[in-house]
Amino acid sequence: MLIFILISFQLYAQDSLAIKREYANKQYVGLYKENADFAYTSPYGELGAPSKYVINGRLTTTYVLLGSYKSPVAFSIIPDFTVRVRNEFSAGVRTPSYRLGGVLYVRLNTELENYRYGELAFTHHSNGQDQDAVNADGTINTVTGNFNANYLTASYRFGFFTAIKPDESFYSFNHRIGLQWYKFFRYEPVLDRGFGFTRLLYSFSLRRYDEIEKNAQNKTKVKTEKETWRLNSEISYAVNQIPLKNMANIQKRLNAEVDFNYSFPFMNNVFLMAAIGYYGEDNYNIYFQDHYGYLRFGLSSGFLRNRSRHYDN
Repeated sequence: MLIFILISFQLYAQDSLAIKREYANKQYVGLYKENADFAYTSPYGELGAPSKYVINGRLTTTYVLLGSYKSPVAFSIIPDFTVRVRNEFSAGVRTPSYRLGGVLYVRLNTELENYRYGELAFTHHSNGQDQDAVNADGTINTVTGNFNANYLTASYRFGFFTAIKPDESFYSFNHRIGLQWYKFFRYEPVLDRGFGFTRLLYSFSLRRYDEIEKNAQNKTKVKTEKETWRLNSEISYAVNQIPLKNMANIQKRLNAEVDFNYSFPFMNNVFLMAAIGYYGEDNYNIYFQDHYGYLRFGLSSGFLRNRSRHYDN
């Protein structure tokens, strides 16, 4: 009888652990999407840029090809397209910025409230142009010049969710530490003039979630929660050798941005956005020699937490 009881306890513990892992595998897929970059639409684009724009836009999403409850590993394809419509007679785009890559995720624990996971991404970046990247006078061809590069990004992401307060609000704190490098792959040779081939990355995101539709007559026992606002900050620093730029040359090596995104209760899956930042190296593509501070205003969106939660949960 004692042996039977011990075996039963062991089987129950194994089943409980298996259920916990399966639940974590599914929940983490949603977390991977929530932590993805936002898409945005911004009238006038980056205010402070050397060029003037009518509107800038970034369109990105996450296609999860592998995200099963059976595996702690997931995989997605991420297209990421950015365009800057220039303030000129033809409202030209000139050199759009196309990124397409795949991301492998590995869940490192089962606690969603205190999550840990790793990422490895491969990305191709180009601008769709096929003319020489260098003009006859030796300057970089930013009008029709070819830009292409490929890179790996390894990241460690971690964060936690706070307990739900009496007013039904709660927060999440989200971190990313990463390393990005290009020279394993083919790239446009003009980048040797001064491109950040190896970058250290860090980002932080603080998010608030609230109950909405509190006075809806059809609520019964359901609470509807959404992400009310998100404060993002990110910084990257080039650590490879750059001609005539030492390691302390912040003006060239530093990229940084802080943006605040707020969603009114009547909005669904969209924010009002305001951002301030600095490009030591404009990451659009062939404009990599430009450096400037900027402001950006507009609308942003992503995979946001906007769901119903039962009172008994």
